[in-house]
Amino acid sequence: MLEKIFPKLHQEGYKFLAISVVLTIILWLISDFLGFIFTLITIWVYYFFRDPERVIINDENYFVSPADGIISSIKEVSGPIELGLQEKKFTRVSIFMNIFNCHVNRSPSDGKIEDIFYKPGKFLNASLDKASDENERNYFKIRDKKTGEEIVVVQIAGLIARRIVTQSQNKQEIKQGDRIGMIRFGSRVDLYFNKRKTMVKIGQNVIAGESLIASL
Repeated sequence: MLEKIFPKLHQEGYKFLAISVVLTIILWLISDFLGFIFTLITIWVYYFFRDPERVIINDENYFVSPADGIISSIKEVSGPIELGLQEKKFTRVSIFMNIFNCHVNRSPSDGKIEDIFYKPGKFLNASLDKASDENERNYFKIRDKKTGEEIVVVQIAGLIARRIVTQSQNKQEIKQGDRIGMIRFGSRVDLYFNKRKTMVKIGQNVIAGESLIASL
């Protein structure tokens, strides 16, 4: 029960929480109203950077969601040109994370990271379709262990987000549900695959590491 009320904090959150706590103490000395407002902000900062444990299915026949949020788009598209996959066709599932979602991103399957590529860009609203091509983003090309297919997870910065964090390395072996990074303050994650059947629909809420996105 305590873990649900006070989930583990992601390492990126400690400095923001410390700053918020200090400001809250100072403002309580100046104004009860401002102190109360910043107390609420401090609580929000803590929960924004939460990093709860997840129950992973550990089944290579499925892809799990790489992010918490809502399915905002499902499209058949060409692969990212940044990874040299523009000649291949993929299903792209986009997951929009609002400022109340957990922002820790996870691997959809067992496999090996074959490439990580960071692309500077704009900070458009991450819910817009063109955010996939114009916003600041970070690509993970993963070789799926089960089928050998190339899948891609893309972290996309949004209107508020200004920092993409990577927790994994190129050539790293990863397990389904492993943490691969996070995005600070509102964003989106795209998942590209081409050998599986989509199991979600637009508008559906998903949980990173637990919700099933696609199956063989």
